[in-house]
Parts: sequence; structure tokens; C-alpha cells
Amino acid sequence: MESNGKAGNHGLEGDVDLQFLLEGGKLLKVKSSSWKKNRMYKLHDDYTTIWHESHRIFKRKETFSIDDVDSVRKGRQSESLQKHTEAHVEDLCFSIIFKGRRRNLDLVATSVEEAKQWVNGLEKILSNMKKLNRQQTSEHWIFNCMRKADKNKDNMMTLKELKHFLRQINVEVDETYAKVLFTKCDTSNSGTLEGSEIKLFYDLLTHREEIDVIYEKHAATGGQMSANDLLNFLLNEQREVATLEDALRLIEKYELDDSAKHMNHMTKDGFLMYLQQEEGSIFNPAHKKVYQDMSQPINHYFISSSHNTYLMGDQLKGPSSTEAYIKALMKSCRCVELDCWDGAQGEPVIYHGHTLTSKVLFKDVIKAIKEYAFKTSEYPVILSLENHCTLEQQKRMAKHMSSILGSALLTSPLEDQMPTAFPSPEELKGRFIIKGKRLNKLDAVYSNTSPAVEEDCVSEEDEAAETNNSKTDPNGQKAKAKKSKIKLAKQLSDLVIYCKSVHFSGFEHAKDNQAFYEMSSFKESKAVNLAETAANAFIHHNMTKLSRIYPAGSRTASSNYNPVPLWNAGCQIVALNFQTPSKEMDVNQGRFRSNGLSGYILKPEFQRYDGSEFNPMTLTKGPWIKHKTLHIMVISAQQLPKLNKDKPKSIVDPLVKVEIYGVPADTCSKETRSIENNGFNPMWNDVPL
Repeated sequence: MESNGKAGNHGLEGDVDLQFLLEGGKLLKVKSSSWKKNRMYKLHDDYTTIWHESHRIFKRKETFSIDDVDSVRKGRQSESLQKHTEAHVEDLCFSIIFKGRRRNLDLVATSVEEAKQWVNGLEKILSNMKKLNRQQTSEHWIFNCMRKADKNKDNMMTLKELKHFLRQINVEVDETYAKVLFTKCDTSNSGTLEGSEIKLFYDLLTHREEIDVIYEKHAATGGQMSANDLLNFLLNEQREVATLEDALRLIEKYELDDSAKHMNHMTKDGFLMYLQQEEGSIFNPAHKKVYQDMSQPINHYFISSSHNTYLMGDQLKGPSSTEAYIKALMKSCRCVELDCWDGAQGEPVIYHGHTLTSKVLFKDVIKAIKEYAFKTSEYPVILSLENHCTLEQQKRMAKHMSSILGSALLTSPLEDQMPTAFPSPEELKGRFIIKGKRLNKLDAVYSNTSPAVEEDCVSEEDEAAETNNSKTDPNGQKAKAKKSKIKLAKQLSDLVIYCKSVHFSGFEHAKDNQAFYEMSSFKESKAVNLAETAANAFIHHNMTKLSRIYPAGSRTASSNYNPVPLWNAGCQIVALNFQTPSKEMDVNQGRFRSNGLSGYILKPEFQRYDGSEFNPMTLTKGPWIKHKTLHIMVISAQQLPKLNKDKPKSIVDPLVKVEIYGVPADTCSKETRSIENNGFNPMWNDVPL
């Protein structure tokens, strides 16, 4: 039981850095300038759990799992360490970044060497965990659950511990079945399971009957799959574009039995190994890389976009943080929002104005963006500015962006003469584009006769104006909307090249009066209404211009709206609250998982060419009408999470719901029957949905 659980040290036996982590040591935990405490930290001997000392009354010893860790950052690379430690301890610092909303763990070692060993050791374990195939990951999880169920740590399992273990892995069995299973495995009749008996129990528990059925259907060569049998499976079951060479490559890569491999055969174990890899996934492997044409104008793409990017939580009192920008950019978000206000000592800050949300320095956000913008995707990042600052602090903003972003900041058009259309994502690789207000037309860049305006008044951003105009009078009546004006500094104005913000006054007005680089922002409700009542006009508007959509101001909990109707209308920048896990964010991540996680997805041709009559609401005749029926058979699931982890005896009754998002005519959902009391290995094998 012990040896099988040590997934984190696979191939690292005797590693110096891991030995150091196992011994552990004191680290300074940093929460604020006044809260810095020395705590003992060490790696548990399961190689997947970090134990740390706590001075809480009821939690003297605490742990966290390596599975919950996203990454480790060396140096003062977190907002907290930059704010609460001095520059001279740079080489002593490191941060453990957790998945989800859990707060970073910021630590300071006692020496440079120890800091390196902590970082190297943790990174080695993380790397090893990521290399595990699904079968190894499954075994690692199961044996860890077994270890937890072994209350007295004697490496043996009683019937009571067996039942506790089954509840841990989300299976509810009656007393009789548990006893039958236990007796079958207790070959020594000792009343406990140990050694080979636990292995027998594991084999019985993890036997995949549904895989047997699939394998036997296709293993037509002496009870095994030949290369031709595997090719038949790839073509007819997986519906992949595959050749015999592909089948041979999979056998070479995943077959465990040398004699079978020598005959170019795949055994059941090799087949299971293949199914548990990414290559066995329903996701098209060709789409893991950038495969679309990236030379089209940038407005011909859907662009992964974030709203109020600085927030980690709600929009009334949640924290603002550079970490929120890092998380969004690492998810390939290509348009982030900066809500800028005057700060102390002449330094602009970012926060949700007139609320209790915390503030973060503008320059710190720009530094974080510079550091992480192109780690996941090399394609351009749009910085959407909502500017509430006075002239002096606007100049400060311009200075910070110019000095920190350097040559990556786009400060003039790419073309030698006035352009008539956008450049492509390919041409803009590695560049930052500023979206905001501009004092004059873009052609002023090419004119020596245009007067140099140092400052002038411009209308507020539409989103900012909406917030200001949503106030009510003492009688509860909505105040009459006023055209708010702000003074704009030339230094900031000049940084706006391809994304000049203008108010939307109708599609015809935009067609006759707006240049291609003049773009509008639409609040959620207005955009949805236009997408429903004037979809074709919206699509044609987006063929030459960019449109940004943002959530309603009433979404104070940072909830999200469905982005699909806006994509149907050709809108490129459909901004969502990345900080809020939701079905809408799942749809967004699904949309942008393709094309190499570039954050750019090429729109369908009928949303790009003049004369298109496509309307998602009516679907008149056209090349987009291609009737298809999608058949999905849900076979089985493995190790589903509990819904209520706080109740040890809670068990799920899982079902699978399949939903299609698209034009209204395509939108539908189907679901399987529920499987009672089994979240560990439920099996449906039903008629296709």
C-alpha cells in the first residue's frame, strides 16, 4: 500500500532536493508587513502532501496536497512579497500558487541554497505529477485513499476500514456486499487484508468491464488487436483521420508486453493505457496547436476577453490583485481590463471605483502583464483602459506603459501609410494594443500639419458613463443621463492606435461615420437585444470593426452571462468575469481551448464576407445550413468528486448531461439516467443520446 502511493517520487528516488524536503525546515510565512511568522514545513513521506506547523488552537498541524498546487514562483514574484518584503531578500523568496481562489503561500527561506532546494524539489514533484498517465494518477489517488482509511497505520485493512475507504472513493455498498468482497479477498482468513490481498481487492475494484467489451469487439487477431484492428477502431469508433502508421506508432508507444509489441499487436493493458492518454481524448489532437489562418485582420477573430480583470471576487468588496491578471493571461485571455483612478503620491491605482474593493498600483499591474502576457500565447494582448484619472496621473500611466512594456507596446500603426483595415494576429505577435479614448483621428499620425493638442475633453467610456448614470434621485427615480466629459492627456491619447473607443449611435451611423479602428463597447442587455433583433446588421458591423461586450452593472457578485448569442452576432471581445467559475466560463474556455490556446479563434467564413445573409435567429438558406445528427454514447465515468466533502458519508448519484450551445435552432440538451450510490465507477452504456 505504501509503495504504490508514492506517485510524486517516480524516478526521483534518492534525489537530493526531495530528501531535503522530506527533512523539512523553518520558513518565514508572509501575510502582511506586520504578519510574518516562522513555521516548520516538510514533505510527507507520501511525496504528495506538504505538512506545515500551525499555531491555531484547533489546527496545530495542517497539510495541503501537491495536487492543489498550480505552480511555484522563485523570487519576489507575488504581489504580497513585493509589497511586504525588501528587495535584498529577492533570492530567499518563493511563492506557492494554488489552483482556484486559494490565497498564495508566500515564503522566505533562511538561505539562498535552501530557497533553491525548496523551489527545485517542489517543481520536480509537480513535473512528475503532470507526467503521470491517467492509470498512474488513478492508482495514486486510490492508494492515498487507502492510506487515509488505514486508521491505525498498520498497513492492513479491516472490514470497517474497507467500508470507510469505499465511502471515501464515493461508493455506497450495503453491509452484505462489503462483507462478500472482503471475504473474497481475505485468502488467508486472517480477518484483515494485507499485501497481495489488498492488490487483489484493488484489481477487483478497478476492473473495467466496459473496456473488456470494447476491446473484445475489435481484437480480431488471436484475441489481440493487430495494427489493422486498431486502425479499424480509430477510423470507425474514434472517427479519427488515421493511417496504419498511426496505429503502429500507438502500439510502439503504449503497449507494455514486448512479445505483443514485436508482433505489432496491442493487448488489453496497452489498449487501456492508450485510452487513458490525451491521444484517446475526444478533443481533436490537431487542434492542440495553432492550425487556423492567423493572417486575417484581427477583427475576423473571436478574442478571449476578461471583464474587471483586477478582481479576485465580487465587485463591491472583493480584493483587487495582480494575481488576477496573471491567472487570466495564463488561461490565454487576450483582452484585459484596467479600471484606472487617481492614487496617493501621484501613482494611479486600479480598483472598482466607489466601492470597497481593494486597490492595486497601476504600475504593478503593468509589470505583471509584461511578465505573463505571452507565456501561454504569443498573440497580441489588448489593454482595455477605463480612465478616471486626472491629467497628471494619466501622463504617469502613459509613462509606466512606455517604460515597462518597451518596444512591445504598439505606439504607431504598422503600415507606412494610413491603413484601411486591421493588421492580423500574426503581424501583431508579442505586441500590446491599448484600447481607450483618443483626441484625434489616426491619420494625424501621418500628417505634419495637424495641430498638436496637448489635452482636451472627451466623453467617458460607455461602461463608466453607464455606472455614473445608474444613480437614482431621492424619489427612487433614475437620474437623467448626462454626457460626462473627462480631460484626456495627449501622452495617453497617442498610445491608442487600433482600438479607439467611441459611442455607438446605430449601425448606419457607424457605417457612414466610423473608421475601422473606432470601436464601441456594448452593455450586455443592449448587445443581446441587437443580436436578437438585428443580428445580420450586427454581423456586418463586425466585419469591419471591433465590438466589446461587458456584463451588466447589476452583476455585483461577478456572475456571468451566456457569450454564445454574442459570438453568433460576430462580436469579437465578449468579456466575462474570469474570476468566477461558472457554466458560462466553461463554455468560454471550451471555445478558446482550440487553436493552440492562442486566445484567437477565426470566425466562420459567413461571418466574414460581404453579402452574407446569415442570421442566427432565422437561418435562411445558405452554405451554413448543413443538417447533422450528433450521436453520443456515454459509457462510463471514473472517480467523480463528492458534492458535499464535509459529510464523510455523502455519496453522489451521478448522471451525465450533454448540452449543445450555438444558434437557437441547434441549442439543446440530453441527459442519461442517474446511477445510484456510485461516484467511483458508474457505468451507463445506454442508447446513444
